[in-house]
Amino acid sequence: MLMRKVPVFVPASPWGLRLPQKFLFLLFLSGLVTLCFGALFLLPNSSRLKRLFLAPRTQQPGLEVVAEVAGHPLAREQESPPNPAPAVPAPGEDDASSQANARRRKGWLRRTHPTGTREMATAARSSGSAALRPQEPSIPFSFDFHAFQSRLRHPVLGTRADESKEPQSLVRAQREKIKEMMQFAWQSYKRYAMGKNELRPLTKDGYEGSMFGGLSGATIIDSLDTLYLMELQDEFQEAKAWVEENFHLNVSGEASLFEVNIRYIGGLLSAFYLTGEEVFRIKAIKLGEKLLPAFNTPTGIPKGVVNFKSSSNRSWGWAMAGSSSILAEFGSLHLEFLHLTELSGNQVFAEKVRNIRKVLRKIDKPFGLYPNFLSPVSGNWMQHHVSVGGLGDSFYEYLIKSWLMSAKTDVEAKDMYYEALEAIETHLLNVSPGGLTYIAEWRGGILDHKMGHLACFSGGMIALGAEDAKEEKRARYRELAAQITKTCHESYARSDTKLGPEAFWFNSGREAVATQLSESYYILRPEVVESYMYLWRQTHDPIYREWGWEVVTALEKYCRTEAGFSGIQDVYSSIPNHDNKQQTFFLAETLKWA
Repeated sequence: MLMRKVPVFVPASPWGLRLPQKFLFLLFLSGLVTLCFGALFLLPNSSRLKRLFLAPRTQQPGLEVVAEVAGHPLAREQESPPNPAPAVPAPGEDDASSQANARRRKGWLRRTHPTGTREMATAARSSGSAALRPQEPSIPFSFDFHAFQSRLRHPVLGTRADESKEPQSLVRAQREKIKEMMQFAWQSYKRYAMGKNELRPLTKDGYEGSMFGGLSGATIIDSLDTLYLMELQDEFQEAKAWVEENFHLNVSGEASLFEVNIRYIGGLLSAFYLTGEEVFRIKAIKLGEKLLPAFNTPTGIPKGVVNFKSSSNRSWGWAMAGSSSILAEFGSLHLEFLHLTELSGNQVFAEKVRNIRKVLRKIDKPFGLYPNFLSPVSGNWMQHHVSVGGLGDSFYEYLIKSWLMSAKTDVEAKDMYYEALEAIETHLLNVSPGGLTYIAEWRGGILDHKMGHLACFSGGMIALGAEDAKEEKRARYRELAAQITKTCHESYARSDTKLGPEAFWFNSGREAVATQLSESYYILRPEVVESYMYLWRQTHDPIYREWGWEVVTALEKYCRTEAGFSGIQDVYSSIPNHDNKQQTFFLAETLKWA
């Protein structure tokens, strides 16, 4: 560019230079340009040079830009580094990237050791195996804590003097009771099952399971943000110390892509954004790399199971005889994987989930609905079974939350969400003879008039998305959210324990009740209290707090044991028969929302 500004053929020089002198001057100038700009584009990656041309990322004070995982000092652990699948650029145009909130709370968890100088970070970055490829543009994904905080309806932590019209002593007493339940659940786990994936409270031992490929400590990592938000300082430090010293990734089993993502990676990312502790970031990225072989399919739609030893993948045997991927599983990666790209600089994570979006946008959808089973080989639907509950649920949740997480710039997610919601409202929404609103399941045009406990998150989801709907739809969606949440409350209220069954039906004159024992169990699920929380935040109607407290009372009466909390096998029996499992999501979600 500068060379073009220098005249070469001019009849007379304003400086009075002769031709040999002008030639020497131009030679010197060209060498200077080559030195400056050649260094800029040819030398190894430099964060200082990047700042000249790239928009700066918003950071919290004291949270420095750090090196890629492979080159960072904290990454030098005993487990062998994973071998991520090669990045494959997604076809078509890139959608708008999400923005995230890197919250680092001041106070008792302030990091005492700095990340390191920028020079150290730059040197480490130049040797990192996860460095950006030169041809890949950086995703405009930044984290603005103050903007995020300004959008919150209420503070994340603490109380407000005018929090409700109820006596503050009652509100605080209820809060302290839930905090005590969390402490009891954690201490029981710590005493009998520390390091195992879940606690078995009746037999007072730990349980590993087969979903996590040999990874351990699922309860610890899933509980990190709840411990932090409840200001359980000692317990959080115990959990953090275990992650630092005992959470190893050199495992060789078969793992659920979905479960590892939402429980482990989600838990680690939440803890990192709350505290800024590097150990959580490093572990999350390395674990994300171990999941990448799941995407090695002709369409890029991941299979549900990844083998950590062989880097192979397969679909669940029960999913259309092993031929299908599940909507709720491959559709619930977007939030975490965009953050992995942001925190690592490795574009492969974002590319994988953006490709999923492209496949889903391209494929024909029956009546605008998203069936639950999709072939990762052909990219075609395998069965026209649609559910907002199990197999489909969190796909819809991730769409609206991707829109919100991006500071409302991910228009593709917004459009997909509202289009799907309109199709659900048109084809699945029903009102029972008794006046209860529910979302049925759809099987090739035939409705199953039932609703699963997992579908009860939808009341909160619809309330969360009502604000950004078309103006003529906003009031309708707020009312719909309240009606669905009321129906889910009825499924609790109509049981002997005041806890809800796994699924409930609307037929033969019976409404909002399970019709067989195999659907009558309760495994400490969070979806109903989650909707209560969202509706309370949206409306401040005290009924949602009352309903939430009913759940807390029932949990104490029927699910608390001598050594932790347990699910029950029949909500219609006042004499509980416990299932001997304290689920990780009980600590991660149920008690957090209650």
